[in-house]
Amino acid sequence: MQRPPMADRADRPAAPPANPRVALFVTCLVDAMRPSVGFAALQLLREAGCRVEVPAAQTCCGQPAFNSGDTRDAAHLARRFIEIFEPYDFVVAPSGSCIGMTRVHYAEALADDPPWAERARRLGERSFELMSFLVDVMHFVPQGRRLDASATYHDSCSGLRELGILAQPRALLAAVEGLTMKPLEGHDVCCGFGGTFCVKYPAISNAVVADKAAAIERSGAQLLLGGDMGCLINMAGKLQRNGSAVRAYHAAEVLAGRADAPPIGGER
Repeated sequence: MQRPPMADRADRPAAPPANPRVALFVTCLVDAMRPSVGFAALQLLREAGCRVEVPAAQTCCGQPAFNSGDTRDAAHLARRFIEIFEPYDFVVAPSGSCIGMTRVHYAEALADDPPWAERARRLGERSFELMSFLVDVMHFVPQGRRLDASATYHDSCSGLRELGILAQPRALLAAVEGLTMKPLEGHDVCCGFGGTFCVKYPAISNAVVADKAAAIERSGAQLLLGGDMGCLINMAGKLQRNGSAVRAYHAAEVLAGRADAPPIGGER
């Protein structure tokens, strides 16, 4: 059945904002472990029509402190983050985990300080994970991308459960010619990283990622893709220790045409 014209549809998405001023929050793991993800995010945002800035004063969002029960230091970092990023139309990061912190948990960390909690809430409404922002806000589709490979996708806990990110990365990856997506058994199951969880409970973490690595192998995919560096580093490490040939990349690297770089954990 033919779909009705967009103009007649009640669920028509709002027009994307024109040339929004976007602050790219690089995140600690991207900055320290995989800068190419940051450059891929910058490229994609510019291709989508955004005016992108990378605030030099940015630091950690405070998630490790918050998850460890150190609410005082998490609140201090939250206030600093808010001051730095408030002037922008949107805040975007290539991480569901970090945006989950800024969008969902800042108000909780600042609950004893109502004026700051309200500022956190307002900034949270303008904070987005990269792939969600490209699809849901900018209605962006990458053009001219090709990668002759098969891939499978892991959905991170924060992105999936806190932010509702599921269809967006798959919609973007569907635009990459030659890329065949293979289903991943337990794609929505934790990889065992969990931030500080893997440090506090290494044996449990290792058992969880062992199951995940086995599922990745069973998928038959050549590539493992995801949207959070913590998850990808954890899974890539286990796959390499197992002697697997599966290569791991952040989905932004594939979408930006940068999958010719060494995979996560690979030799440079």
